[in-house]
Amino acid sequence: MSVLNTCIGSIAAVCTTVAFVPQVIKSWRTRDLSGISLPMYTIFTLGVVLWLVYGILIRDWPVIIANAVTALLAGLVLLLKLRSLRWKPLKLKSF
Repeated sequence: MSVLNTCIGSIAAVCTTVAFVPQVIKSWRTRDLSGISLPMYTIFTLGVVLWLVYGILIRDWPVIIANAVTALLAGLVLLLKLRSLRWKPLKLKSF
């Protein structure tokens, strides 16, 4: 892999990983996760974990580091979402 490829991949990894920081901070501070989709974050977090496993298998450090951090951040938002659902009563639709 060329140096240019590694640089581009590393910059992309930093951008996509850092993009989650504002969501984590907002979710942590406000505890308002009503706008967060549980299915989306569940599938996304699973995908990131699989990318992490893939990075480990091919021994690609930019992939490993970026996905480890992103899995941690996305997992935190997912955990906060699950905790927020636990405290809300179920709303049953009337027929």
